[in-house]
Amino acid sequence: MDRIDKQKDPGKRAVDSNSRRKFLVNTGYALGGIVVGGALGSLIKRKPAGETAPAAPGNGNAAEAKNYNRALMFFTQEQFRIAESATERIFPEDENGPGAKSLGVAFFIDHQLAGEWGFNGRDYMTPPFFTGEKEQGYQGRLKRREIFEIGLREMENYSKTKYQKSFVELSGEEQDEVLKSFESDAVKLTTISASSFFKMLRSNTLEGAYSDPLYGGNMNMNGWKMRSYPGNQMSYTNIIDKEFTKIEPSSLQDHLVSH
Repeated sequence: MDRIDKQKDPGKRAVDSNSRRKFLVNTGYALGGIVVGGALGSLIKRKPAGETAPAAPGNGNAAEAKNYNRALMFFTQEQFRIAESATERIFPEDENGPGAKSLGVAFFIDHQLAGEWGFNGRDYMTPPFFTGEKEQGYQGRLKRREIFEIGLREMENYSKTKYQKSFVELSGEEQDEVLKSFESDAVKLTTISASSFFKMLRSNTLEGAYSDPLYGGNMNMNGWKMRSYPGNQMSYTNIIDKEFTKIEPSSLQDHLVSH
């Protein structure tokens, strides 16, 4: 009976509709104020006023299909730009092929930090914490995402102290000097080891350049193409008995079967 009455009374339906809209709006405020400030807050970061999204690697052609994998999941815009500039100096573009920026290495690092690797999901992270042996690797309480946040901030602070400019505004040679200072521990930090952060950044740069494009880097498999690496091949039986054969690289996506 109630359902029939609502259908007959347009005014009542309008009131119900407005109530639903009000509920959804209020729910949105609660999500933004409570949930995003908690677990999701570290993943969904608000963009400061005036900042624009980083340009996705590519030729800039308006007709080029959008790559929706090229989006930030952890870094702020500023952190992304510092990471992108630093990785480009570690893996620069040259006559052999594209550098870290064109390969999307900073996106790879961003996506890794947003996931299990950034949270040290597979590591034992319970105290007490002791300084381990060199072969034991990192033994601290900070998660990798926290180390990156501190490391990038300290790179920025060091650049402004030494050159009175942001890291991304420095010349290539000046950026190299900053990175070398971190690599050699000439920069004295109290929260993390500058050289350990540099080693992590360098390792991530190489991983982003040569991992499967699924993970955000190695744009168009160009990292593999520079090394004549075949990528993810399912089988070599058709060429194993032949002379050396150069084959086009294959990614995990290439093995999808269309229906």
